[in-house]
Amino acid sequence: MKNTSGIAQLFLRLALGIGFLMPVMDRLGFMGPQGSGGATWGDWKHFIDYTNTLIPFASRPVSNIMGFLATIAEAVFGICLIIGFRIKEVALGAGILTLVFGLCMAIFLSIGAPFNYPVFVFTGSALVLSDIDHYKWSIDNYIKKKIL
Repeated sequence: MKNTSGIAQLFLRLALGIGFLMPVMDRLGFMGPQGSGGATWGDWKHFIDYTNTLIPFASRPVSNIMGFLATIAEAVFGICLIIGFRIKEVALGAGILTLVFGLCMAIFLSIGAPFNYPVFVFTGSALVLSDIDHYKWSIDNYIKKKIL
């Protein structure tokens, strides 16, 4: 059955978008201090400590750069998914980022680590979203209508 209303893809976009923005807010300190109910890292230092755990072969300055790049990517992915801009490209990028993240977790933490969090669910969801042809309720749809 075809979902012509677009509710499922809209929900998926919002869930993924918010799912990318929440960790960004956490590492920037907006979710409270580390160990509080709403925060995992609570600040940049604890986030980079975790990043260095996922890429132990990298020096601390390289981990800082990688953490910064991941944070920028996650913020851009989250915003673009929520507003519906360049969805196909953003969703593919999000799928690749979460796949790399999940593989690093599996290799350098434990095989179960990416399954304790929905890392591969994010990957699959992003890839499914990147394969949809029409995104109702999106900037992409608005632009497409203006062009036609």
